[in-house]
Amino acid sequence: HAAGVILSREPLLDVIPIHRRENDGAIITQFDMGACESTGLLKMDFLGLRNLSVLDDALINIKANKGIDVVLEELTLDDKKTYELLSRGETLGVFQLDGGPMRSLLRSLAPDSFEDISAVIALYRPGPMGANAHNDYADRKNGRKPVIPIHRELAEPLAEILGDTYGLIVYQEQVMAIAQKLAGFSLGGADLLRRAMGKKKKDLMEKYGIQFVEGCEKNGIAREKSSALYETIAKFASYGFNKSHAAAYALVAYQTAYMKAHFPAAFMAANLSAVMDDTDKVHAFRDDALANGLKLLPPDINQGIYRFEPVDEKTVRYGLGAIKGTGETAILAIVAAREKDGPFKDLFDFCRRVDKRVVNRRAIEALVRAGAFDAIYDHRASMLATVGIAMEAAEQAERAAGQ
Repeated sequence: HAAGVILSREPLLDVIPIHRRENDGAIITQFDMGACESTGLLKMDFLGLRNLSVLDDALINIKANKGIDVVLEELTLDDKKTYELLSRGETLGVFQLDGGPMRSLLRSLAPDSFEDISAVIALYRPGPMGANAHNDYADRKNGRKPVIPIHRELAEPLAEILGDTYGLIVYQEQVMAIAQKLAGFSLGGADLLRRAMGKKKKDLMEKYGIQFVEGCEKNGIAREKSSALYETIAKFASYGFNKSHAAAYALVAYQTAYMKAHFPAAFMAANLSAVMDDTDKVHAFRDDALANGLKLLPPDINQGIYRFEPVDEKTVRYGLGAIKGTGETAILAIVAAREKDGPFKDLFDFCRRVDKRVVNRRAIEALVRAGAFDAIYDHRASMLATVGIAMEAAEQAERAAGQ
């Protein structure tokens, strides 16, 4: 697992065999997840989300550009502009909701509540999609299909549990609620049932199936009905999503959608900065920005910084660090020289003032080719031909000044 970490109170070498992976040097267990847990070790998944950094950078951009302090934790969850953006499927850069097929689903579903965002995140998984549950949810929500109970003769007792999700089992917690209400399971017993179904442990599922049917009989539900219901919920539970997990994801999705709806330039600058090393993603975000009415200013040696930055509500300045062949150290040295003595007047002035130990000829030529010097001199071919001459002249001037 990419984010799985094994924790032990004893040195791992004393407990399990471990191995240093050849391709990247990572230390990994030679037992799989189940075997590690069966020995009493704790497995935790520590996930890193780039979107959280994007949100943080967007807030910094807003503060710098508009002087506004946006507090994500204080956002209401009923913002009309945000749901309009989601319903249009304009969600590139929105956490969990930026894939092409997901955007099509959002247009079909037209979410208008936080519950809809949570549900679509839970439903857009291989299992529910295989059962067409994601499209059923969208169609039932918008009245294109009727709400059909998962068991017609038990529609009334199930309505309280499945009413908010249009008769569909979307979350594992709904399975637990059914087991509690219809079969008399305790909360702990219902959780054990959920785990058995989620892990597809056949022997345990058979054991709990008997308990479920017997519990339903005690509550006046015929064995035939309860057996059919158990088979149905077992099918759903095998791919059911944890609601608290879906809600946590939905909150980050809502926050990123809110930022894109209300502060598009600050949000787009943060996203572009996050993917600067991936040309394909930079192009995708650039195209999305232009399609949504944003203006992307070209790189400029006298204006740009390492990262992409918003100029106003509808304009983003290209980040110099996204130009291949430069590097962060070189760009930071250029910005430092500009901030110290003002804008660069020409190529010779540039070569004279920057630290040529980090800003080498390759970096300068990359900047020229990308158009970063166009505001000074717009004939790139001529400028490329004089880069070496300008660097040599700058070095001679430095030597003369030193003498």
